[in-house]
Amino acid sequence: MEGRITKISNRQKVSVAFSVSRGICGKLAKYLALQFEREVLIMVYSPSLGSSITNTRMRTPDHLSPFSGMCAVCTYQCTGMCEIGLSALRGSEAIYPYQTDVNQFASEKDYPLDFSHLNINGRVFGAFGCPADPSAATFPKADINSTFGLLHPVPLLAPIVLPAMAKLNWRDYFAGAALAGVVVVIGEDVVAKDKELQSRGGKVCSSPLLKEMVGAFRKHHRGYGDIVLQANYDDEYLGVLDYAIGSLGVESVELKFGQAAKGIQGMGRVEKLEDALRFKRMGYLVNPDPEDPAIAEDYEKGIGPVFEKIGKLPMWDRAGLVARVRQLRQLGAKRVCFKTGPFDPADLREILRIASEARVDLVTFDGAGGGSGNSPSKMMNEWGIPTIELESVIYDMLSNMKSRGLAIPQVAVAGGIAMEDQVFKVLALGAPHVPLVGIGRAAMAAAMVGKQVGEMVSEGNVPREFRRFGETTGELFSGYRELRAFYGEKAMEIPCGAVAVYSYLGRISAGLRQLMALNRKFTLQEIRRRDVVPLTPIAASVTGLLTYSELAAEEE
Repeated sequence: MEGRITKISNRQKVSVAFSVSRGICGKLAKYLALQFEREVLIMVYSPSLGSSITNTRMRTPDHLSPFSGMCAVCTYQCTGMCEIGLSALRGSEAIYPYQTDVNQFASEKDYPLDFSHLNINGRVFGAFGCPADPSAATFPKADINSTFGLLHPVPLLAPIVLPAMAKLNWRDYFAGAALAGVVVVIGEDVVAKDKELQSRGGKVCSSPLLKEMVGAFRKHHRGYGDIVLQANYDDEYLGVLDYAIGSLGVESVELKFGQAAKGIQGMGRVEKLEDALRFKRMGYLVNPDPEDPAIAEDYEKGIGPVFEKIGKLPMWDRAGLVARVRQLRQLGAKRVCFKTGPFDPADLREILRIASEARVDLVTFDGAGGGSGNSPSKMMNEWGIPTIELESVIYDMLSNMKSRGLAIPQVAVAGGIAMEDQVFKVLALGAPHVPLVGIGRAAMAAAMVGKQVGEMVSEGNVPREFRRFGETTGELFSGYRELRAFYGEKAMEIPCGAVAVYSYLGRISAGLRQLMALNRKFTLQEIRRRDVVPLTPIAASVTGLLTYSELAAEEE
């Protein structure tokens, strides 16, 4: 066996290339490869202390100390453009991402295992899910229709969930989901942003902003998909779901395990004393206490820390959750869902057991490596189970539950999913227990691009790289042509951002169909774990899948 170790970039990544001579038997070769991999896994996965998330950079990016992430030489003359320098100026403020009102974020950590460690299998004989007829077994006819919900299923045009968002271009994000016929989720803590919110007895009785969000989906709904309202612990305290079900007719709701993005407490700096007092009166935790006269007086003088609105950590238990699910259904909810991040496996197992007992419709698991929200940058990089490993853990838990005769909910897996190859791999790795895939950050990116390009066209400033497609929105956005079949000429009134989400998901759907046809699978139900194959020992170990060599030996 020959090996080569190459250092790449400031992250000190190590790539390993090796070849095994034909004289070494398969088992010995595998053993040697595992030993070799252990020896060279000296990689540094975390990014340096310069990040676009916090708008910082390294003075000498090609010369770093891998262990600390600092420049190898820290000079007396540096003004501190790295995270340490930002912290020196801004203190705890430097924990948070940069300009969260106009940006979305994801982990920069270079995880040792991701979906690139799996390759998609392929077949040349037979057809599954359709007749073995060349005219029938063609990728446009691959059926990717699905359903959402167990007790009151809703039809979907694709096995996609757009996870919780309530920021950036949410209007087109929700509207685009309706056009594409998929599930979309309104994120937590909406009422805290609603300047026209009305409450009675500490409970929400009117939220125009929430009504507008629900309406953004319903305006373009054409019989497929649904909009789900997510609630965190503070939302539950304020009765948000009760209000939405009773007053807005929301039929699908989601309880969130955790706060803000993934599992940390939601935190937001509050610059004005009157806002801090408003949040405190609503029932939020605010630190320091704005109702303390001494603190308020000092704050007005520019003395003391800035106020922070802090979300409550959920204190759920099984009995309380089962009872709450039952109550939500009695209020009129037709579908009740759970959303969780990559917590300790023992906690994930308990969530699935509660979902089974309460007959929850959908549980969405969000793996490390994705992102979108306001989480501290270090939490996004250094917390949780990477998506491929999370799905493998969940698959084993669901298989065990199934073997014991327990009811299992629908499951969706999210976390850094952006393209059709990843969608197929998620469906295959979790088959048959993971029928839905979450695409959040990428779908929001499509919504933002569409809105931006549409505004540039209206100003007569078509981006140069897109001029080859035309000069008008009807020419630039191919989705308008398709949507006219459903909406007639009114399709041209649909915002560009919503059409962009529709078009992006159309690309995902077409690509998924092609990959299914590559495996001769023409319905989602025919997708199997054998349709993906691990390329590395770590991927084989974590997923439990057979390698190409093992598949070949199995057939002999």
